[in-house]
Amino acid sequence: MEQSIENMGWKTAALLLARFIMAALFAMGLAGKVVMSGMMAAEIAKAGFPFPMLLNWLAALFELGMVLAFLTGAFFREANILGAIYVVFLAFAFHFVSHWTDAEGLNFGAFVSHFPMAAGMLFAAAHGPGRVLTLKWGWLK
Repeated sequence: MEQSIENMGWKTAALLLARFIMAALFAMGLAGKVVMSGMMAAEIAKAGFPFPMLLNWLAALFELGMVLAFLTGAFFREANILGAIYVVFLAFAFHFVSHWTDAEGLNFGAFVSHFPMAAGMLFAAAHGPGRVLTLKWGWLK
């Protein structure tokens, strides 16, 4: 593996940028669940899940944990594995075939877009948060 000084700078920058982008994505989801909790709970109920407001707030807590994991690197591998499972679950629960009747095809696009995100999170879980701005907390190494 190449470990020369010249290559380390861009890799560190890329890792930090990727972590920030993923944190921002989960922060946007978290903000939606906090600011529009009633609407989010209605969508959860429409999908057939019980206790929609409780599930909304549990999802918000999970997404807060994801934001913290990406920003700090703490429990990074564990969070990414759970996050990959979470986004695939969301794809099937809220954007699968029964939702593909919208004229613009947005639900199909939303369904498909969850899988590259899950793949990226599994890649992140396998390779870790990097060495910079990383708390070394977690069970998986």
